[in-house]
Amino acid sequence: MEFLVRAENLLPHDTPDDVRDRLKKAERARARELREEGVLLRLWRVPGRNATIGLYAADDPAALHDALTSLPMWTWMDVSVEALATHPQEKS
Repeated sequence: MEFLVRAENLLPHDTPDDVRDRLKKAERARARELREEGVLLRLWRVPGRNATIGLYAADDPAALHDALTSLPMWTWMDVSVEALATHPQEKS
């Protein structure tokens, strides 16, 4: 299954720089792992916001949930998920 995931990072502004840097580094590393596993297919930044839109693939919603909650920033994310289905025009 494919999923469109919108995520906004709500890490508090007063988070110490060293903590923020450590979390960002860990987030990038985990995202790389998810890419290598074929779970994170594409990732876009949302200009003007601390947000992303990602295209994910997972066997089912529970597997997607496990992938998303494995992200180091998960605690501070506002996430919305849309399951995607192939449009009939895409089938040949």
